[in-house]
Amino acid sequence: MRLDKWLWASRFFKTRTLAGEAVDGGKVHLNGERVKAGRAVKPGDRLEIRRGPEVFEVLVLALSEHRGPASAAQALYEESEAGRARREALSEQRRLFAAGLPLSSGRPDKRSRRQIIRFRDGDASDQV
Repeated sequence: MRLDKWLWASRFFKTRTLAGEAVDGGKVHLNGERVKAGRAVKPGDRLEIRRGPEVFEVLVLALSEHRGPASAAQALYEESEAGRARREALSEQRRLFAAGLPLSSGRPDKRSRRQIIRFRDGDASDQV
């Protein structure tokens, strides 16, 4: 079975095109090697899949020609404990970092926008 088709069927990517682009872009390694999208994958292969900041280290358990429900897709692979722990730690770190940032109330209203423009342009006529 083609690697890009397996990645699509196991729901790591939304489309086969996205899966193929990720493989061609070096985001997916099969048994530690960079491969092409048409490379055959078989049970027992190890995959390292990078999706943004997340890295999945999985062992291929089964093959599927069709994209099924998420529960069926999860039966196609087994994620390593070390990879899962690393991914969860990174997720927690991102969550804590975001918690320290001030929340934006959206776009500034007309008055606030004028104040921003005055501050940016250095207009001292409105200051008291």
